[in-house]
Amino acid sequence: MIVRSKKRLSLIIRNFKREGKRIVFTNGCFDLIHPGHLNYLEKAKKLGDILIVGLNSDSSVRNLKGSSRPVNNESFRAYVLDRLKPVDYVVPFGELTPLKLIRLIKPDFLVKGGDWRISNIAGREYVESHGGIVKSIRLQTLHSTTKIINRIISSNNRKILNK
Repeated sequence: MIVRSKKRLSLIIRNFKREGKRIVFTNGCFDLIHPGHLNYLEKAKKLGDILIVGLNSDSSVRNLKGSSRPVNNESFRAYVLDRLKPVDYVVPFGELTPLKLIRLIKPDFLVKGGDWRISNIAGREYVESHGGIVKSIRLQTLHSTTKIINRIISSNNRKILNK
C-alpha cells in the first residue's frame, strides 16, 4: 500500500506496535527495479513482520543522483514497489534523508544495502537509542541501476557509431 499521509502512517504504525509486530524500514530511489533490489527487499523483510520502504521523491533523487535521474517518476516507482511481494508499505519522502520518516516510524530494524557503512546510515543513532537494530545487507554486486543505465548508453553509442 502506498501511504502519502503522515497521519495515516502514524495510525498504521500504532496498530502494528500494539500488536507486537516488528517493523523493518529501508529507503532508496528504486529507479529501475532489478534482481538485486528484489534480493535486498526479501532479506530485509525476513528481519521482521512489516517492511516499510521510504521512497525518495523525484527531486531528492535528482539531488542525490544528478539531473538525468530518476529514469522513472515517483508514481511509477511507488506503483512498482507496491506490487513487490516483500513490500508492505511504500512511503514517498522529499528530504535528502529519511530521518523524519524514521522518527515517525521508530522501526525495530533499519536496513540499507551493503554499500552503506552502518555509521553513515541516516537515522542510525535515533533507531539505536530506541533499542532498534541497524543492519547493512550485502548486495548482489552484479546488479545496479547505474550499471544498467551505463550498459544502455554504451549499447546505444555502439549502434550510433556502427550506422
